[in-house]
Amino acid sequence: MPFEPHQDPAARIDHTVLRPDATRTDILRICEEAVQYGFTVVFVPPCYAAEAVKTLAGRPVRVGIPVGFPHGMLTPGAKVGEAVEAVGLGVTVLDMVMNVSLLKSGDAALVRDDIAAVVQATPGAEHKVILETGYLTREEKLLACRLAIEAGADYVKTSTGFGPGGATVEDVRLLAQAAAGRAKVKASGGIRTLAAAQALLTAGADRIGTSAGVAIMNEWRAAYMSS
Repeated sequence: MPFEPHQDPAARIDHTVLRPDATRTDILRICEEAVQYGFTVVFVPPCYAAEAVKTLAGRPVRVGIPVGFPHGMLTPGAKVGEAVEAVGLGVTVLDMVMNVSLLKSGDAALVRDDIAAVVQATPGAEHKVILETGYLTREEKLLACRLAIEAGADYVKTSTGFGPGGATVEDVRLLAQAAAGRAKVKASGGIRTLAAAQALLTAGADRIGTSAGVAIMNEWRAAYMSS
């Protein structure tokens, strides 16, 4: 759906805290902020998944976790185990990290099968595949996008936020064109301002992953809701 800069971006933001030093207090805070600001997804470390699900029970906010985070180099069985356990706890959104090493080794079939294993094991969840575009050439980005779609992913996602570089307008536009409606695009990594979020949504991102959701929404409210 085309995005207009004046539109409220809250429902498109995955409100995220995945820092290694994040505490239980941080997790509870982002759950409260999601309800307050209208974010429809929170992303938390897997060890806090059950607590986030319990905290948000009865609220219109889904809980997501990363799978194979942050490097994607776990075995397919380990990723499946992580995903299945999370879904059993009530998680409904899974952002799995693609195995960049296998892609760069030329093992396209293994990359596709790795993603497909998680998708097939958790059919009720929403699946995003993090390509970590900062490591990839243009041709590799296009290949990774195709493999993720073939494996059944709902979204392709730019970055973990822990790799070399984050979301760019150019990458979002490239992935949106390559996906051609067969999957959506999530931009993530280094998105801290309203202007950055608006530019990425306008370029074709359907969702924004950020830990700066509150700051972005406060900017939007000041710009578009002031009297």
